Amino acid sequence: MVYLREEKFLQKMKDACFYHIYNRANGSEQLFRNKDNYLYFLLQFKKYIAPIADVYAYCLIPNHFHFVIKIKSEEELNVFFTEKLSKDSKLLKEGDLQGFQNLGGLISQQFSNFFNSYSKAFNKMHNRKGSLFSPNFKKKIITDKEYLQQVVLYVHLNPVKHHVDNDFKNYTYSSYLSVLSDKVTLIKRKEIVELFDDMNNFKFVHQEQKVKTELINEIIKEDD
Repeated sequence: MVYLREEKFLQKMKDACFYHIYNRANGSEQLFRNKDNYLYFLLQFKKYIAPIADVYAYCLIPNHFHFVIKIKSEEELNVFFTEKLSKDSKLLKEGDLQGFQNLGGLISQQFSNFFNSYSKAFNKMHNRKGSLFSPNFKKKIITDKEYLQQVVLYVHLNPVKHHVDNDFKNYTYSSYLSVLSDKVTLIKRKEIVELFDDMNNFKFVHQEQKVKTELINEIIKEDD
């Protein structure tokens, strides 16, 4: 098992790697005050992150969020960013590409754009100023199958852990229901089910709610 510890979020991410990313609001504030906030956050995620990463799990609760993603392959990223740069004349100007000499810098910029776009909209809607997110973003690379399983399970059980909902199976702002559904989704449904061998085992493991805390103890401490 390998994951990164206490690194600055905007340090470069690697292509074709799994990551668990999570953060919370500053102080005692909330990231999501109403349904529109949740939906807009997911809309901006689709706009900025879906083109560069596959989504394996997520959960949004009032004061923080979790995503389990896999950065797309180098070939896929090259296609996306080549098209993006060709359409954006500002980025093509000499000097405007500083910091984007490689895919890692471009990936980081997509995340920065995602969080900044949501913060600006949230501040405008709620007539507030200043930073919305805690500066201590967490990003951990996942290279072990069992660790990946446990992080997905932990993310789906997050509403229960934080007493947002007594039944994670009914929680709206989580990917659990999307895995069970047959509706179109950004979630990598087939891959998630295969990660747990089959749908029956996926449901069973979640229903048991037995997270192997020794594997993800650091995440649990940071998520308290």
